[in-house]
Amino acid sequence: MRSRIIVVAFAAVLLVAGCSSGGREESGNAPKQSSGYTIAFVTHETPGDTFWDKVRAGAEQAATDTGVDLKYSNDPDAGKQATLIQQAVDSKVQGIATTLVTPDALAGSVKAATGAGIPVVGLNAGIDQYKSLGALMYFGSDETLAGESIGERLATAGAKHPICVIHQQGSVSLEARCAGVRSKVAGTENLQVNGADDAAVTTALQAKLAQDKSIDYIVTLGAPVALDAIQATTQAASSAKLVTFDLNKETAQAVKDGKIVFAVDQQPYAQGYMAVTSLYLYLKNGNDLGGGGPVLTGPSFVDAANIDTILPFTEKNTR
Repeated sequence: MRSRIIVVAFAAVLLVAGCSSGGREESGNAPKQSSGYTIAFVTHETPGDTFWDKVRAGAEQAATDTGVDLKYSNDPDAGKQATLIQQAVDSKVQGIATTLVTPDALAGSVKAATGAGIPVVGLNAGIDQYKSLGALMYFGSDETLAGESIGERLATAGAKHPICVIHQQGSVSLEARCAGVRSKVAGTENLQVNGADDAAVTTALQAKLAQDKSIDYIVTLGAPVALDAIQATTQAASSAKLVTFDLNKETAQAVKDGKIVFAVDQQPYAQGYMAVTSLYLYLKNGNDLGGGGPVLTGPSFVDAANIDTILPFTEKNTR
């Protein structure tokens, strides 16, 4: 297991966000107390995935708190995300925060930004690649560590044949999660599905579970897919238990109801909040967070022991 530097110095900054409603405002609107900085925030968000609502809510709250003019854009297609980054460079923003889920495809546009003197911060994906691409800082979870942590819990529970459901082809983060699980439970099998189509996910999972009754755990890598898995498990009359990465209000309630054994939260609100705040601090003071390493926002386990504490935050869109 690789060691990572976990930076906790931003706790006080997050307290400011915690005192707010955490709600999303329209992006692109200049804050009342403008800092004069414009920051582009570019993600590989798939429309309809509630995970990104939290990332964006955190980013927009940070923009409000720091007086940043935030320009949010997204596209799940790697080439189109690269174009969005290049457009931010061309518009001469003061900073760029971006997910690095497909590093090779984004390398050219990220290097165009750094070459133009625009600081870049990575978040959510690309923990092993952000430095080589030229990003100054990184905020997110160590996905291999998170996968290993899940695998250890499954191994302790006696799991023999989990399936790990990858809902976005080519994502280095999702592949790392499943590889981490497999490193602890050798019988882990990957299943590729189309995460943009809930009906297709449910159908694929139902067919797999009906075909192979030896599957004892389902590991989903996103909250919406976990909800699809609950439906598929019922339809297939499968006894497989469900664990998942990421939270939304519905999956948190499913943990509360015992339909999901546990969830691993990478705290996306914190990722969005800290990516914007770190760029603001860098532009204003030259601050560099992380001590030369990534700032980890997870893995954080949510299960029966702490769900009553976490559930209210999911309803406010901050966890």
